[in-house]
Amino acid sequence: MSRVFQWPLVVLLATWAAVTFAQPPVADPTPKAREIPLYTGVAPGSEKWDWEEKTTTDRNGRPVVSDVVKPVLLYYPAEKGKAVGTAMIVAPGGGFRALMMSYEGVNVARRLNAMGIDAFVLKYRLVHTGPGAPAGQDVIKLAADDGRRAVRLVREKAKDFGFRADRVGMIGYSAGGMVTSEALFGPAETRPDFAAIIYGPGAAKDPPTPAPPLFLAVAADDALAVSRTLDLFTAYRKGKGQAELHVFQMGAHGFVNKGGGADHYLDRLEEWLAINKLLAPSKGDK
Repeated sequence: MSRVFQWPLVVLLATWAAVTFAQPPVADPTPKAREIPLYTGVAPGSEKWDWEEKTTTDRNGRPVVSDVVKPVLLYYPAEKGKAVGTAMIVAPGGGFRALMMSYEGVNVARRLNAMGIDAFVLKYRLVHTGPGAPAGQDVIKLAADDGRRAVRLVREKAKDFGFRADRVGMIGYSAGGMVTSEALFGPAETRPDFAAIIYGPGAAKDPPTPAPPLFLAVAADDALAVSRTLDLFTAYRKGKGQAELHVFQMGAHGFVNKGGGADHYLDRLEEWLAINKLLAPSKGDK
């Protein structure tokens, strides 16, 4: 595992364990969506993975997915009469050992649909802690590969699905924010055209050229992510990248402390999307 991610992974695993409580496996209660595999056949790097994906619930009854072996996109299209020609990949968080499929996944997709955006919820590969887990495997790298592959695949399908190939964005939460960051700072062919990182503790890097518009949101009482979010914003602006930053007074990691501005971060995201003309109707395969 690369040194850049050693500390965040350890803390993310601890944070995830503290804020969620897994129950015995249950049927997946999330609304059904069209499932699009990221790869033909077995995902590269996980050829020997033979365990089963599981869906459980947290203490609030919300769906949590773990042990993802086959990475996929869950496609939630905007209504045809409302679609604006923009698509966005949603990468839930969960410490790289789970995916919070409701408030960081399907719920976000539905809100994006209401804006006229086609949404794709990404189920990327995760750490497996049960018997038979491969030793020494860099699962974060595999998850990052899945994020970049998702951008490429969604862009390739733009013409078929009716949105623009140059209006493919990505939003990630916590660990999903790290997956989004890896795509944003990666090769141009798998880089989103715009990105949002929500309490994602990735390392600050020099922005790509050209730098896609970037939206950042974090709570001031989030010890895991606030400093790194500020560092990322500073580095992005220093490199002349367009960025918007929201640091809410309260919310903690996951925006679990309610009653403050963090409750309305999606309103701020919608405003930012409008400012960047990503909600202006525009069809085609440009």
